[in-house]
Amino acid sequence: MDDILTIAQIEAQFESEWVLVEDPQTNEALEVQGGKVRWHSQDRDEVYRKAVELRPRRFAMLYTGKMPQDTAIVL
Repeated sequence: MDDILTIAQIEAQFESEWVLVEDPQTNEALEVQGGKVRWHSQDRDEVYRKAVELRPRRFAMLYTGKMPQDTAIVL
C-alpha cells in the first residue's frame, strides 16, 4: 500500500474502518486530504498496535464510518 490516496478514495475503499495514514497531506486547517494507507481494520486497537509496531514519523488515524450521536471524542 504505497500509493498516495485522496481522502475520498480512502473513505470509499475502507468504509467504516480505522485507517493508519502515513505522511498525511493536510490543508491549512490540518484536515487530512490524503496519504499512504499503512494499515486498516474495523478494530481500532489493532490499528493502534500496528502504528506502535511500524513507528511512522508522521501519521494520522482516521475513522471512515459515521460516529454514533452520543460518542465523545477525546484528544
